[in-house]
Amino acid sequence: MAAEIQILIRTECPPGACTCERDGLLQDPQGDRRILMLTQAEEKRLIARIEAIETYDELKRIVERIHAQLGVRLHVAPGDNEVKTVSGFDIHLEDHPGLCRKTRAAIPAAVRRCLKSHPSIAYAILDAHDLFGI
Repeated sequence: MAAEIQILIRTECPPGACTCERDGLLQDPQGDRRILMLTQAEEKRLIARIEAIETYDELKRIVERIHAQLGVRLHVAPGDNEVKTVSGFDIHLEDHPGLCRKTRAAIPAAVRRCLKSHPSIAYAILDAHDLFGI
């Protein structure tokens, strides 16, 4: 007999408080449920890890791992207008069924705090997105 593996998934948000579409994702047999494995405790660990990033390469690795493990894309790029402060960066998570509204705000906020504490990462992002878009 095969042993059953139990995976913890994120608890459901209060009704009307979130637009995560968690129930629809659970009912869809073809749905990508990886995002539901980001429990509130795991989210806190991820945010602490993001805030501890010290280099641009580390940030790129974390962005890739978020996509590989959770199926969500995190975009970090200079905004359309002139970038004078960290708030001028365009940092957002793509919409994804099962992605909680609070998580959608907390992860970009953690990246902003990281960029504020390590300006060299912000400069590296600007260098990576130079005038020619290379």
